[in-house]
Amino acid sequence: MNSFLKSCTALTVALTFSGQAIAQVKELGKGEGQVNIVAWPGYIERGETDKGYDWVTAFEKESGCKVNVKTANTSDEMVSLMNEGGFDLVTASGDASLRLVAGKRVQPINTDLIPSWKTVDDRLKDAPWFTVDKVHYGVPYQWGPNILMYNTEVFKEAPKSWNVVFEEMKLPDGKSNKGRVQAYDGPIHIADAANYLMFHKPELGIKDPYELNEDQYKAALELLRVQRTLVGRYWHDAAIQVDDFQNEGVVASGSWPYQVNTLVAAKKPVASTVPEEGVTGWADTTMMEADAAHPNCAYMWLEHSLSPKVQGDVSAWFGSLPVVPAACKGNELLTDEGCKTNGYDNFDKIKFWKTPVSKCATQNDQCVPYYRWVSDYIGVIGGR
Repeated sequence: MNSFLKSCTALTVALTFSGQAIAQVKELGKGEGQVNIVAWPGYIERGETDKGYDWVTAFEKESGCKVNVKTANTSDEMVSLMNEGGFDLVTASGDASLRLVAGKRVQPINTDLIPSWKTVDDRLKDAPWFTVDKVHYGVPYQWGPNILMYNTEVFKEAPKSWNVVFEEMKLPDGKSNKGRVQAYDGPIHIADAANYLMFHKPELGIKDPYELNEDQYKAALELLRVQRTLVGRYWHDAAIQVDDFQNEGVVASGSWPYQVNTLVAAKKPVASTVPEEGVTGWADTTMMEADAAHPNCAYMWLEHSLSPKVQGDVSAWFGSLPVVPAACKGNELLTDEGCKTNGYDNFDKIKFWKTPVSKCATQNDQCVPYYRWVSDYIGVIGGR
């Protein structure tokens, strides 16, 4: 919670853009010897957790660029770290990427310097969470859903609804869900509540869980206050959530495929599902810091990150989806069924994270902006 509160000081940037930006790097030179990256846990592995998963060592040997990684557990933490400076790249999700662009913390990318750009999934090449005025402020990295993770000893069948984490009830084992469920420790979780209400209360008129007018927003906060009475812990650290499912009696929570894969690999009674209300999700982009100290090594990493081998290995490790379609075939770790298993065909069903702004298409430009989400979610977690 403390890290979340600290990060909030950097989140009130107005999302306004002006002028046509131009990529700063015109041609590549010799590598500077290192590249510093802010990344989600599990996104950049060098074989230390599992020797079979290493997409760093070969890059360092071939490029001469040492890869230094700082993990971040929320998008707000990533924004805060990038505002502090000292990093070259960040694997930003859609609820952080436009804030970084608007805050001038990242620079346009010269895609001509990335030969593998042409292999990127056409569904992602010009995605609005990193493309502004037809300028690309990053390179797609991975994407996936926020799934419902559950204990298979408690739930003999997969839960059909997110109600197991939003409403008080007896679970199939006859015990209450109170204190046995978790919720995400980040204001973007308000969108999960809105997504739930879209399905169960259509009279609210929610068309996009990131575009909420005052009444819709109030309804989402009320639902989250109910959830507050059930939640044993608000999670933001993937490793801690894994431990909570193993040792602290947690039986259901929104999660990422990474935690599910980790627990399944440890032979724990865990599975995941996409409930009837659907899911939010993330499409992450590797973005370059505006004043990156190691731009040549950064560009080398951007190219490396798009290789089918790296894309497939990351997807296999994290349980996510590659941004290069060619990675779906011929990867030993992912296997030829891996993309289908991880939900490659569900792209259009995922409501991808994006930064809420006041000017919104679905509610006549009368939406609650992100700075309100930040302060109000702190209040919800604090019991207000």
